[in-house]
Amino acid sequence: MLFQSLEYLLLLIVALLFIRFSKNALVNKIVILLLSMFFYAYGGKWQTLLFIAVILLAYGFALLLQKKHSRSLFIVSLCVMFLPLIVYKYVPFFLTEIFGLDSTAYTSIFLLPIGISFYTFQALSYTIDVYRGHVKVQKSYRDFLLYVTLFPQLIAGPIVRYSEIEPQLRHRVPSWEGIFYGFTRFCLGLGKKVLLANYCGKAASRLLDGSLEAMTTGGTWFGILLFAFEIYFDFSGYSDMAIGLGKVFGFKYAENFNLPYISRSISEFWRRWHISL
Repeated sequence: MLFQSLEYLLLLIVALLFIRFSKNALVNKIVILLLSMFFYAYGGKWQTLLFIAVILLAYGFALLLQKKHSRSLFIVSLCVMFLPLIVYKYVPFFLTEIFGLDSTAYTSIFLLPIGISFYTFQALSYTIDVYRGHVKVQKSYRDFLLYVTLFPQLIAGPIVRYSEIEPQLRHRVPSWEGIFYGFTRFCLGLGKKVLLANYCGKAASRLLDGSLEAMTTGGTWFGILLFAFEIYFDFSGYSDMAIGLGKVFGFKYAENFNLPYISRSISEFWRRWHISL
């Protein structure tokens, strides 16, 4: 389910109606949680099991780390939680490039789960913060599940640290001012994605996907420039939409991009691009 799809907009309207007209904080949490789970399950039914498994592992390891502050247990938790991400991202590469197997034989098995990088890093950030003593362990599985599954930023970020969002899980007050700002930010991100990224991508493909003999130096450089704009407007557009929707529901997410293409060094670019990572 894409942010710009009709289904997503309907999901957003339903969630917003419940938030505005229900005065019960617990009901609001449950509604957002159910809609978030529906949002994820809509895009990948079987992948939802892996999604829930990673969340359960993070929740369980955090409880164990609170009882026994063990470096060995912490390392085990990182390895176990990283395992699905490594399997789905890199095993197909090794099977094809190293062992020369036909990718069509296992493509369906290793189909990359939606948002696996984002929810893995988000769950890991919680485990790391608990181990370091930056936050107390969350005993409510419902609240922890809500933290990881929040649908505005589940698929494309920004990655939200538990220490930043935990107070907002306990108490937040959506306001009309926040709703207005949030929808404005959402529309800005939607414009970046639909009006800029998509068209830059189409133009870049025309310039770069042809034969080498037909490509000119000027056309190639212009295609590379358009591709750079495509990936920026696409990714930052999704972040803008997520930040805006979070604001609609009373959550404040950190900024994820800060004009990365004005950077004067690689290290500065890293600090400006996908900041939450």
